[in-house]
Amino acid sequence: MGILRIILTIIFVAVSIALTTIVLMQEGKSAGLGAIAGGNSFWEQNKNRSTEGKLVLFTKILAVAFIVLALLLNMSFF
Repeated sequence: MGILRIILTIIFVAVSIALTTIVLMQEGKSAGLGAIAGGNSFWEQNKNRSTEGKLVLFTKILAVAFIVLALLLNMSFF
């Protein structure tokens, strides 16, 4: 079981680095004219298809992976 713990630790470190990088790549919520124009603009309607929308999706996926790996590594049966 020692090898499995080492592999999970390596994956955990990789997910941590990727999560940090993706969070730093995202724009702030106050960036742009979105706050002035309101939430009904063309940009707001198609935000999920943009690069920013994909970064948000990857952030959510990596955050779930981070939590699951942290819980797995914390269990005592490894």
